Amino acid sequence: MATSRSDCPVSDAHVHFFSRRFFEALGAQCGKSAAEVAAAVEWELPPADATGLARRWVEELDAHGVERAALIASIPGDEASTVAAASAYPDRFYAYAMVNPLAGGAAVEPGLHAICLFPAMHGFSIADSRVEPLLEQAAARHCAVFVHCGVLSVGVRKKLGLPSLFDMRFSNPLDLHAVALRHPSVPFIVPHFGAGYFREALILADLCPNVYLDTSSSNSWMRYEGLDLPAVFRRALGVAGARRLLFGTDSSFFPRGWNSEIFQAQTRAMAAAGVGSGDAGLILGGNLRRILTEI
Repeated sequence: MATSRSDCPVSDAHVHFFSRRFFEALGAQCGKSAAEVAAAVEWELPPADATGLARRWVEELDAHGVERAALIASIPGDEASTVAAASAYPDRFYAYAMVNPLAGGAAVEPGLHAICLFPAMHGFSIADSRVEPLLEQAAARHCAVFVHCGVLSVGVRKKLGLPSLFDMRFSNPLDLHAVALRHPSVPFIVPHFGAGYFREALILADLCPNVYLDTSSSNSWMRYEGLDLPAVFRRALGVAGARRLLFGTDSSFFPRGWNSEIFQAQTRAMAAAGVGSGDAGLILGGNLRRILTEI
């Protein structure tokens, strides 16, 4: 199978776009300026202009031979940052944004390719009737819906001493079952192979053909089930098939930039799982480009 970025175009389905507004929001929670937050966590402070950060990501992706990336605005209300990035570089970025359906005025803003829902973070069930208006908007705007399930840990909050009062009661992928069936035209993306709810994520994908699994992060949840990454890929391929897996890294901050170690680990795992070059091409970018073009 393909194991280098020159073998097939690579599109990353999971990159956090930590804008200046993201740093300011964290700072407001811990009594620091955006610059002080950046210094405390030893990250680069991004430019105030989102297009400047987008340009930084273009340079980074170019350095690693990555064709496109889905950029996630990682606090509610920051949709404008990723929309601006995708508008400035439409051939390089897809615009995703975190949305809290319990917040007043929550909506699917024009220009978004996907909305990102974090039930455990914001304390709601994906099956809650208050989420339905957003899902209907997503269907009408031909927008994908990313739903974070399983274990949720936000490292930057730990570094700043901020609490992460997440509620795992709302983390089960099976909560998405009836919702996904009710909206068959909407692609639903469950990141990190379900982040510890792997069995449930596989059941969901088996029952709902519009559910996709993203492969991003180190997938440290594997220790809960005694699995290694090749085994995870084999099982996911056996249930969902190669056309419903989306490669992602969970890259986020500078100076680290794009996390090529995740790419290397995942391509090695796919090779060990017997993934051929055609299926590797789908997973490493073809599927993401297809579903976000089709919707």
